[in-house]
Amino acid sequence: MLVPNGDNCLLLKLTVRNESAETQKVSLFPYVEFCLWDAMDDSSNFQRNFSTGEVEIEKNALYHKTEYRERRDHYAFLWSDRPYDGFDTARDAFLGVYGSPAKPAAVLNGRCTGSHAHGWAPVGAMEFDLELTPGEEKQLVLGLGYIENPQEAKFVSPGVINKAKAHAMMEKFGSPAAFDRALEGLRKFWGDLLSGCTAETGDEKVDRMVNIWNQYQCMVTFNMSRSASYFESGMGRGMGFRDSCQDLLGFVHMIPEKARQRLLDIAATQFPDGSAYHQYQPLTKKGNLAVGSGFNDAPLWLIAGTDAYIKETGDFSILMEQVPFDNDESLSQPLMEHLRRSVTYTMTHLGPHKLPLIGRADWNDCLNLNCFSAHPGESFQITGPSEGPVAESVFIGGMFVKYGAAYAELCRHLGHTEEADKISTAVADMEQAVLTAGWDGEWFRRAYDAYGAPVGSKQCKEGQIFIEPQGMCVMAGIGKETGEAAKALKSVEARLDTKYGIVLLQPAYTEYYLNLGEISSYPPGYKENAGIFCHNNPWIVCAEAELGHGDRAFQVYKRTCPAYTEAISEIHRTEPYVYSQMVAGIDAPSFGEAKNSWLTGTAAWTFLSISQSILGMQPTLSGLRIDPCVPADWKRFTLHRRYRGAEYTVHVENPKGVQKGVAAVTVDGKPITGNVLPVAPAGSSVTVEVTLG
Repeated sequence: MLVPNGDNCLLLKLTVRNESAETQKVSLFPYVEFCLWDAMDDSSNFQRNFSTGEVEIEKNALYHKTEYRERRDHYAFLWSDRPYDGFDTARDAFLGVYGSPAKPAAVLNGRCTGSHAHGWAPVGAMEFDLELTPGEEKQLVLGLGYIENPQEAKFVSPGVINKAKAHAMMEKFGSPAAFDRALEGLRKFWGDLLSGCTAETGDEKVDRMVNIWNQYQCMVTFNMSRSASYFESGMGRGMGFRDSCQDLLGFVHMIPEKARQRLLDIAATQFPDGSAYHQYQPLTKKGNLAVGSGFNDAPLWLIAGTDAYIKETGDFSILMEQVPFDNDESLSQPLMEHLRRSVTYTMTHLGPHKLPLIGRADWNDCLNLNCFSAHPGESFQITGPSEGPVAESVFIGGMFVKYGAAYAELCRHLGHTEEADKISTAVADMEQAVLTAGWDGEWFRRAYDAYGAPVGSKQCKEGQIFIEPQGMCVMAGIGKETGEAAKALKSVEARLDTKYGIVLLQPAYTEYYLNLGEISSYPPGYKENAGIFCHNNPWIVCAEAELGHGDRAFQVYKRTCPAYTEAISEIHRTEPYVYSQMVAGIDAPSFGEAKNSWLTGTAAWTFLSISQSILGMQPTLSGLRIDPCVPADWKRFTLHRRYRGAEYTVHVENPKGVQKGVAAVTVDGKPITGNVLPVAPAGSSVTVEVTLG
């Protein structure tokens, strides 16, 4: 089964072989229930939908043309590479009035009924009656296709749909050999895509995740964001502003051109004051207010994504691209102005402690310090004043230090020295605010609530320490030289660590707190209430690497890595090759059980943590820095990185068993000063030797 690259269809090749000594007869029944194009309406508006279904029938294809006769320009169809022996297009006829896909009436009866759907629930069901002599093998190719036609070419005659593109698709893929060619093309596509960043570490699990599955999952998040999976209905939510900026960190090296366009699409949903919609619809590329706006971390993530793109590609021209505000072309400004308003928004929205105001929430959507939702059915995010002038986020403070500094670096590179100095001063002021009002003595506080009381402090009865500010503030370098960073990470290890990963907070909330919101609505150990939120475990990996703790960084990496949790699949219970959003925490009865796999920012952040923080392949504005932070017992490893069109092969030796520190670097046999590799011409191959010590 496959989806061929560049075509809107799903293909399946079925091989049936008779390995007995007698002639055998077998009937095959491929089946699909067609959706009615709008998932929400499909599952609720039955008074209309049970009267709209329409189909057309050919000898080897069943066409679902519901609503095509009026406003739609698209249809779907089930097809085969040979004529079927029977068919059904009405669900009740194929399944039976009281039947189900588990036991379809047509299969139990051994034949389809030839039903023609008019309204009710249109389906595509086919029957193939095969007879195989001993040793004989037969193959069947099936396809599920989607076709769009221009308005002027929808029909070939009154009521008869234009099937020219459908026939071309069937001609293109309508044989086992054509299926095999499509499969080979898909293998080559993914092989090329995933080959731009690979590792040979001697640890099969690390290599498997870095070289294949982690990057693959990053591409799935590019394609699907958070819109549709086993855990998401695909209705309403669209793509998150914050989510999409973070996802980009994991796929920018594979598809830089598409990453560029994604950034411009995201920026176009920003408001003129620098704030942003929380989410936008992928087809219209317009923001929606289903859960409002005013999540005050959002503007800084646009800087994070743009910074990552430019460091990867060296393409500063993106900063000059004209981008609308709120999708209004009359408000277009260069992307650089969008970033300027992002950083300015944070600088102009500070609370009593000179920390950033949190708004509706920050990265943790469930920490709702201004909303005060007291009644079932209310949104935790958009109830209440939401934009309160008191509640502050230490986490956003850490973000501002990290990404404000990145913005200042961009300014300096562009020659905007005065602006760079201004931002650097604001970053230094924020660092001091975090080290004073944001420091609790042994760890960074999480926030201040709407009454000015600390959240994530030893003063709190529950929720005394949170993972987010420990990761973000240390990644930003806050307290690195003065000792607070090391203390914070020690507190994480002592108070949040478990054998399955680091929980989000401790102690878990055991009652609902009106001043905290949704975070305290979950039972202890689930989701944001002391679950193991896999998305921010990599922040601790990056933070530990920032301090040179290779053994600890790799320990944290392994605890949520699917290749390592494969051994406890009966506990973990999600796919052993992709990351999940959440694992039940130590307070939960199902400790270690994962949920919400595939569509999660965990994929991007974990890939960044292993490829950049541990393996040390770090894009910068001036070139690729090699700065590994590895376990002391890693003696050697090899990296391959495609960077700005050149191919780099990096051999790393660790003769002294250090965790961090580059002693020497040679490029094509010539020693260089420092560990930032000169940018090589596109198309060239470069061999790099690195010695740690």
